Amino acid sequence: MKILIADDSPTIRMLVTARLEADGYQVIQAEDGAQAVALARAEQPDAYVLDKVMPKLDGFEVVQRLRAAPETAGSPIVMLTDRAGESDVLGGLELGVDEYMPKPFSPQELSARLHRVLARAGLL
Repeated sequence: MKILIADDSPTIRMLVTARLEADGYQVIQAEDGAQAVALARAEQPDAYVLDKVMPKLDGFEVVQRLRAAPETAGSPIVMLTDRAGESDVLGGLELGVDEYMPKPFSPQELSARLHRVLARAGLL
């Protein structure tokens, strides 16, 4: 199972990648929103873990593009971000984010939430 993590923080990408690889996932990393969209097309990951605040395209713009493309419209998306105000959470949910996790976060909780959205999508 292939997961794309998009976050402009190398530390967050490393931490998430280590946890998800330990769980047996193949992880693809993007450092900004534009790279995330390009990798989504090229690599066709099964699910996404996205930061909201990134250069070039923010996480919400990435979600909009993923939801608009037939090949990624139903893919599970976990938003992992320090933007956890009510308007941010509601905005993400309205766009179709499956889970919204605030930073700081527990890698174990992220793993559990990702597992849950993958199971709901029938991918496990």
